[in-house]
Amino acid sequence: MNRFAVAATLVAVSLPCTVGCASKKYVRNEVTPTVNKVNELDDLTAKNTRDIRDVDSRAQQGIQQATSTADRANQKALAAGQAADQANQNATTAANRVTSLAGTVENLDNYRPVGNPTTVLFGFDKADLTRKDKQTLDEFGQQLQNQRHYLIEVHGYTDSTGPKDYNYQLSQRRAQAAIQYLASKYNVPAFKIYVIGLGEDNPVASNASAKGRAENRRVDIRLMTNGVAAPASASAESPAQQESSPQPQ
Repeated sequence: MNRFAVAATLVAVSLPCTVGCASKKYVRNEVTPTVNKVNELDDLTAKNTRDIRDVDSRAQQGIQQATSTADRANQKALAAGQAADQANQNATTAANRVTSLAGTVENLDNYRPVGNPTTVLFGFDKADLTRKDKQTLDEFGQQLQNQRHYLIEVHGYTDSTGPKDYNYQLSQRRAQAAIQYLASKYNVPAFKIYVIGLGEDNPVASNASAKGRAENRRVDIRLMTNGVAAPASASAESPAQQESSPQPQ
């Protein structure tokens, strides 16, 4: 092979490498920044996606908290409304009771005692009725059969032995025992009975002796009537009729 052929062959072989190498370098220089930019955009997009998810998660949590807070507020408002309704009902009931009590006190002023009180005696620290006590109450109950407008005052007492608070409770139990017997046997309505437990107050005898203490362990029962007068007889003549009636000569 002559030199020209060898040179031509070398040039032919070397030309593709020069062009290919130049093309790869160009592509690398031109494409690499674009690829890097795309990668940056991908990273930014991923970051934005995460941020959006975080914001959405916080927003959902905020919505849930706001909903829970609103629900609790609604429940509290409902409870407050129910409490207000109950308070109104209680106030109305209290007002009615005050009105009823005022009427009762006013009516009590119109009642007067009938005879002497009936007394039932109790044993020491006892509030049970004996057979003798029931007989005494039966004698009192006989008075109620012909009564219409009446009240019964029941006052319970104790002697001075023991604490005052306990004695008040004991006197109340003694009074309750008496009225329960009267109410069950003689059908006395509850509104006709007024009970007071006075403990060791108002003794009728000295607590210095056993006899005096026995007399103080008692329940006094008094019948009260309002003294309603019977209606005038239809046969009674008016003053005008009396004047027009013929007088005896």
